[in-house]
Amino acid sequence: MMMNTTLNQLRSLRLETMAQALEHQLQQSGIGAMSFEERLALLVDREVHGRQDRRCARLLKTAKLKYPQAVIEDLDSRSTRGIERSAVMSLVLGEWVNAGHGGCQGSCRLK
Repeated sequence: MMMNTTLNQLRSLRLETMAQALEHQLQQSGIGAMSFEERLALLVDREVHGRQDRRCARLLKTAKLKYPQAVIEDLDSRSTRGIERSAVMSLVLGEWVNAGHGGCQGSCRLK
């Protein structure tokens, strides 16, 4: 009975992923061998990742991308296209930011 109350409270706090993870833990036979801290860490980790996944999905949906399933690894960089793969990968990895080439040329100031 106490566990049902806990699950309901998690859901009322909008911690649905954590509630699902707790239900999953309760169904596992060897979960008692883990310490409280380990189990709690798993629950919190699951909630954090669930929120990140939902946020990413929401942002992708809001972006209304023309090709939402496109990935940089599928970039066609044949020589006939005139695209240098190394230049594109430098942009993807953000090397231009680390090198201080943010486009401001030193004239931008944070306010």
